[in-house]
Amino acid sequence: MTKKRKHQEDFQKVKLKVGKKKPRLENATDTNFKTKAIHLPEQLKEDGILPTNNRKLNIKDLLSQMHHYSAGVKQSALLGLKELLSQYPFIVDAHLSNILSEVAAVFTDKDSGVRVAAIRLLQFLAPKIRAEQIAPFFPLVSAHLSSAMTHISEGIQEDSLKVLDILLEEYPVLLTNRCSILLKNFVELISHQQLSKNLKSREKISWMLSVNPNRRVTSQQWRLNVLIRFKKFLQALVDGSSGSEEDEGIQEQKENSQFMRNSVCISWKEHASNQQQIQLYENGGSQPRINSAFRLRSLVSVTDSVEKGLSSAENLKGFIEIIIPLLIECWIEASPAQLAAPILGNLLEPESQQLMQQVLSIIYLLWKLTKQHDETHKMEAWLRMNYLVDFKHHFMRHFPYSLQETIKHKKRDPYKSTKYCMTSSNSVDHLLLNLTLCDIMVSLASTSTLQMDSDWLGMIRKFVTETLQDGCRLNCKQLNRLLGVTWRLMQIQRNKVATENLIKAVYTLYQQRNLLFPVRMLLLKFFSRVYEKEELSTQRIRSRSKVLSRWLAGLPQQLALLGSRKPELSNQLIETIHSAASHSNKELLQSLQATASRIYDPLDGTLVLLPAESQQRLVQLVYFLPCLPTDLLSSLSRCCIMGRMSSDLAATLIGILHVRSSFAGWKCQVQDSSVNDVDYFSFLFSTLTGFSKEELTSLQSIRGKPHISQTQLSPVHLYLTDLDQFLHHWAVTEVVCHSLSTIPSRSQCFDILQNGICKYLVGLAVIPDSTAGSILCAMSKLLDQGCILSENLHKFLASCCYSLLYFLLTLDKEDAEHVRKRDVLWGSCISVLALVPRVLRLMLQSLQVRRACREELPVIGQLLRLLMQHGQLRSHMVTSELLVQQIVKDIMTLKSAEVQEQWLTDLHYCFNIYLATHPQGPGATSTEY
Repeated sequence: MTKKRKHQEDFQKVKLKVGKKKPRLENATDTNFKTKAIHLPEQLKEDGILPTNNRKLNIKDLLSQMHHYSAGVKQSALLGLKELLSQYPFIVDAHLSNILSEVAAVFTDKDSGVRVAAIRLLQFLAPKIRAEQIAPFFPLVSAHLSSAMTHISEGIQEDSLKVLDILLEEYPVLLTNRCSILLKNFVELISHQQLSKNLKSREKISWMLSVNPNRRVTSQQWRLNVLIRFKKFLQALVDGSSGSEEDEGIQEQKENSQFMRNSVCISWKEHASNQQQIQLYENGGSQPRINSAFRLRSLVSVTDSVEKGLSSAENLKGFIEIIIPLLIECWIEASPAQLAAPILGNLLEPESQQLMQQVLSIIYLLWKLTKQHDETHKMEAWLRMNYLVDFKHHFMRHFPYSLQETIKHKKRDPYKSTKYCMTSSNSVDHLLLNLTLCDIMVSLASTSTLQMDSDWLGMIRKFVTETLQDGCRLNCKQLNRLLGVTWRLMQIQRNKVATENLIKAVYTLYQQRNLLFPVRMLLLKFFSRVYEKEELSTQRIRSRSKVLSRWLAGLPQQLALLGSRKPELSNQLIETIHSAASHSNKELLQSLQATASRIYDPLDGTLVLLPAESQQRLVQLVYFLPCLPTDLLSSLSRCCIMGRMSSDLAATLIGILHVRSSFAGWKCQVQDSSVNDVDYFSFLFSTLTGFSKEELTSLQSIRGKPHISQTQLSPVHLYLTDLDQFLHHWAVTEVVCHSLSTIPSRSQCFDILQNGICKYLVGLAVIPDSTAGSILCAMSKLLDQGCILSENLHKFLASCCYSLLYFLLTLDKEDAEHVRKRDVLWGSCISVLALVPRVLRLMLQSLQVRRACREELPVIGQLLRLLMQHGQLRSHMVTSELLVQQIVKDIMTLKSAEVQEQWLTDLHYCFNIYLATHPQGPGATSTEY
């Protein structure tokens, strides 16, 4: 029994003894552990490569937090991004792709705070990123925007409009390139699809306005917000499709584009020297007009999304069929007939007026898109057939519309809070609504449909006429649209009576004072366009407008009164006057003749006040003046020499007067009103002298340096002109000399010039250096064997030559302003001395050494040496050898007691080389000198 018990006890109990440790079990787990500190010093340092913000987070850290589940973390990351990018703008270029992808992804975030932070960050970044930089990533941004616009959440839809505002402001072209998706998104924001009940098939789908009571704003306010963005989007689409910005109101339809004049600017001076090539093509000019129907396909049109947009007439028609009914429904909701409270007349509440304005603006932009396609006339017929009835019924029913104002009046009775009254506003805020409606309606009318549309066209004509007659408060945008409607009405009903009434209404507005500059410019362009249209008319003599003739006659006086206050306006006036003068408009030419003295006044006339571009046109107008009296030629001469217009323009003016003179070489008989010969010579002589009689008289009282160069051996003292004045005068002198040289009778021309010099210049003590040089230049070019010079002229020329040569020889080389005069003045003096030996002899006779001061003796010696060395003068110097010999002798006598200087040695050497070797008479001086 004992053996059996022992066999059964497999698990024997271990007896524990007091004071002994419990034995360790075989399957016990060791729970002891050891710890060691981990030191990461590099992790605590700031990243030396990527900059960080105030929270020590770099761009990678902030972008990684954009994927966090917590809205607070994402919002904090967006704020940190804005802070970091504002401190380090260069990070944008390096991480643009990641930044845009992360920011665009939260457009549809469910938390409004995150979306607001993303919009603010985008608003901060957009102006700093160029369109070329964001273009590769814009499809992703556009996709997130479309997702937000079509999101089920109303808050996300509302915030998507704010994102759209930013992108439309900064990247309109990139946004309109993906118009197919966005157009559908705009439609879905205000409507929903509905199967048509009239058709059994499910292919035809119509759209109807949707109402969502869960929005924070009313349905009408929501539609207004969407339509405002839609209008901006269409405006960007129109601007991008037109290729060039044009005036939407008064820009002429390209019906008569073949009659449009496009001038080519030609510089005959450059053309004569082969510096300018002239190419005349059908549409040439500085700004070619491409009238071909052929268009290159846009580079971005290869994508499917753009092909489904409004790039074709069929796609545009399909979109118009969808959007126009929705817009009409919006109009009906806001129209006066739908208002609950009875309102007198056709007054509109401000919110309704804004909604109706957006509706009409969208339709107007859609109409502009239809005109950009090749099937313009077909599209106009299609629009008229489908929508004219609805437009007349809904739009013209309460035309014209005015704005309703709600005014609060404070009452004395404390128990009554406020009282609201409705009054018709005299403000012009409602005009844009009416004008946009007029613009849409008149685009649907034509000459062939005039009888059918006479009722509502009469309403528009009456409204336009009344608005123009009381249009002192019109702004530029309203007037532009108003003039566009006026022009369209004139094209539809080409009746002289109706057209004259419209022109008279515009002229009434034009005559008002204190008009804004843009308003005045628009009116001027409108009248110019009407005049050009009248000139192109084959029956313009019978249909000439009296109002237009009166307007043309007043243009020269307006130009004279305007002066330099508005150069752009003056330039437009000059263009119109030039066009009318070239067409020999009698009224304008008479007015231009009467105002010419004020326009070409040399002190404060329009010619000298305007910039060079306008001056050229004014100079060209001289050709069309019926008569050129003496006082006008005197003013033109002063304009040429005062330096307030360029020498090239002065040359052009002199050339025009030469053409108007009897010396132009016309084969046919010259008209009686050409320039008088005496006046023409007076003009040339006055221009040649470069100074008026009064100015020359005032110069006689000036003495001493630095303005006067004088010598004791010449009675003529030189007034030293400024370099700019000298160069301008010399350029004009060359043109005058050319005009004088083209006169057939050279001797008579020289006699006239000689009489003028003797009468006005001989006897003056002070003469400008440019005048003296110009006289010598003219003499050298007009002298021939048949010319006989008077003794007074001989002496005057000799004095001028010595004074100029003395000035050039005493000129300081460091005086850069006067050094540039040396070549032309020296050449003129040498030419006259070579052509007229008598002048050289008189100049040598005036060199009385005993009268000269000792400082002048080296100058005389240098002058004699240079004259003897000059090849053209050597023979004349040999003829006057005795005279030169006497001058040298007198100089040597005065300097005999002194040490011989170098200039004396040079003078002695030149005399022995050039003159002493020739056979000499009995009184010859010994060569020992």
